[in-house]
Amino acid sequence: MTELPDEPTGAPPDELSTVAPRLRDLRRRSGLTLETAARLVGLSPAHLSRLETGRRQPSLPMLLALARTYGTTVSDLLGETAAERDPIVRAGRAEPSEAGGWTYWTAGGAGRAMQALRVLVPQRAQGDLVRVHPGEEWLYVLKGRLRLTLGAAVQVLEPGDAAHFDSLTPHRISAASQGGVELLFVHTLLQSGAAELCLGGDDTRRRGL
Repeated sequence: MTELPDEPTGAPPDELSTVAPRLRDLRRRSGLTLETAARLVGLSPAHLSRLETGRRQPSLPMLLALARTYGTTVSDLLGETAAERDPIVRAGRAEPSEAGGWTYWTAGGAGRAMQALRVLVPQRAQGDLVRVHPGEEWLYVLKGRLRLTLGAAVQVLEPGDAAHFDSLTPHRISAASQGGVELLFVHTLLQSGAAELCLGGDDTRRRGL
């Protein structure tokens, strides 16, 4: 397993102060030690400790990995509030969030088995991060062109194209157009002792994210 790279602390301090204690509380509520939780998401215990104390900013893939491990959603990790079991998500109430260079908006309700997001991926943002984890993913390209790597196969998706795949297939998402790519993204939330997210790629490129 390749350990997730460190992320710069680029988020405002008030955001980090909200996320950090929630990460710690959710881990303890799940009954996981720091060492066990770190292993499940492909981090070192020291790296996870830095996330829990606000000294590092988690990327969006890292938040997805932590959410799956703790059986919750990225929205819950970020402390975003939504009406309990409200089936409607109004456009005017969706506030953008940013992690690891991606901008995203919650497009689904809290406490569900699936999480739906509208995501904007700028060009060159996290283009070398390879994800592997239990579950399924579905995406639909709204604007721009998407480069999707599934195993050894590379596909370029145009607006209106969609993909639905097993998340255990090593996969990579990046923008193939200069203005980035906007997409709808749905993934399953699985809490499993086997759940892992392995991110890899060239170290030089990762430092340039």
